Amino acid sequence: MDKSRHDNRSDQWRKRTGARRSRARRWASVPRRLIFVTVAAAGALAVQTAMKHSDGLPDISISNLLGPKPQPITGVASVIDGDTIEIHGQRIRFNGIDAPESRQHCDDAKGFEYPCGRRSAEALDDFLAASRPVQCTFVTWDRYHRIVGDCRRADGVSVAAWMVEHGQAVDWPRYSRGAYAPQQAKAEAAKVGLWVGNFQAPWEWRESHAEGAAPPNQPLGIVSRRLVAQSGYSCVPRRYCSQISSCDEAQWYLHNCSWGRKLDRDGDGLACETLC
Repeated sequence: MDKSRHDNRSDQWRKRTGARRSRARRWASVPRRLIFVTVAAAGALAVQTAMKHSDGLPDISISNLLGPKPQPITGVASVIDGDTIEIHGQRIRFNGIDAPESRQHCDDAKGFEYPCGRRSAEALDDFLAASRPVQCTFVTWDRYHRIVGDCRRADGVSVAAWMVEHGQAVDWPRYSRGAYAPQQAKAEAAKVGLWVGNFQAPWEWRESHAEGAAPPNQPLGIVSRRLVAQSGYSCVPRRYCSQISSCDEAQWYLHNCSWGRKLDRDGDGLACETLC
């Protein structure tokens, strides 16, 4: 009886050992790349599910992790908004910064609303036109399948750094890790661009104006009737500061009329300085 028990236990041990070895051989036969892809896909799905409402979230996908990275893109850029351009049909978003949205309005130093999103896009267009072409280096894809990249003008100047330093965009620490904090500190201290008055961070503005939220209180290209009523001014063009009677009037034109930037010849955010 003792020998029979011993033989039975030996048979069971051999069967368990054989099964473990069989499973090990099957796993060894699975390509490592397939295992990696499966694990990466599961991780990407988990992250996207947990953060699907996060604004500006990079596209965490298998094509992004394993796919070929685009070569640098060079060409004459079309401006989409203050942080997005298009070259050869490819949308490119600047890495690490955020600019006001096209429909976004901000307050100037006097508390008057002005279309800061449009102003930011215009500033970017003028800046890029001064030294063409633009070259953008790939960083990642975003969830809208735009390239997120680092872009420079033909003269080597960083587009993102210039936009932040001149107050036309802000550092986005979530993605920049504070890379443009020094430029932002300069802009804030000098009170240029957005920093001349009050504004809502673009990512916060997008959150409050998401689908289903109230539309902006005035469309682009239309001067607020409330501002006209309060000030008595209108956007009848004034070509020269000599045609303007006060500093307040000049600033109103700067922030509310499409031609107002012509009154700010040095680009410091103050129109007709001789009147102020």
